[in-house]
Amino acid sequence: MIVKQHYTIPGAKGRGITADITYDTLLPYAPLVIFAHGIRGFKDWGAHNLVARYFAENGFRFLKFNFSHNGTTSDNLTEFADLIAFSDNTFTFELEDLKSVIDFACGGSAIPRVNSVYLIGHSLGGGISIVKTAEDKRIAKLVTMAAISSFHNLWPKEAEKQWRLQGVMYMKNSRTGQNMPYKSSLLLDLDENPLRLDIQLRASEIKQPWLIVHGDADTSVSLNHAEQLHSAQPNAEYLVIPDADHTFNVSHPYQLPYLSAQLSAFCDAAICFFNK
Repeated sequence: MIVKQHYTIPGAKGRGITADITYDTLLPYAPLVIFAHGIRGFKDWGAHNLVARYFAENGFRFLKFNFSHNGTTSDNLTEFADLIAFSDNTFTFELEDLKSVIDFACGGSAIPRVNSVYLIGHSLGGGISIVKTAEDKRIAKLVTMAAISSFHNLWPKEAEKQWRLQGVMYMKNSRTGQNMPYKSSLLLDLDENPLRLDIQLRASEIKQPWLIVHGDADTSVSLNHAEQLHSAQPNAEYLVIPDADHTFNVSHPYQLPYLSAQLSAFCDAAICFFNK
């Protein structure tokens, strides 16, 4: 039977990380996959719950979580109810959160028999996952989906000067209509940690098996990002999924009871990679 367990994990600046693990009760010690969502994402976005179930049906435990400052709350897991927290987020906070999740997974008290994990990161979460994989040997294998090759690519370069002067920049969330606030602390984080937050440099240092997956119809993060990552780490496997957009052809809310063809292709490729 496929079941889901919910957890709250301490995150950056004391904010909670909401998380859940989906698994088959017949396979309580199956390998653990951790999923890191992207910018303006959350653990229950779109088809993420279907993906978790699909992995559980194929012999894995699947842990997905909300970064502590992603703007959701424990009372509202599917909307950006806390824009103050969202505006305070940094890349360093997300790296701290991901470490906390891995610590939780490998700690032995809540999740049994986990010494190493498999990691999947989407978009911004892909960039975070690349940096963390280079730092943390507990990550046995990495799969990135539509990952960014530089944190600077998350906004227009020409906006940075005015952003620094004003201290905050707003970008509209096309789904919710909200003007999402981004503090210039994101830029300060990059200024203060230029080597640690250099995604391509970190990519070149990864020793673990890595599968880079991107769609050729991605208009949010172009295929060029995947090409740059593969150039930085030629030992990584590289897969382009035809007709896949940035979210592999699903949206939020997602009402269908099955995965899109493109997301199904991604899941099958990741499962095959993890099973090698």
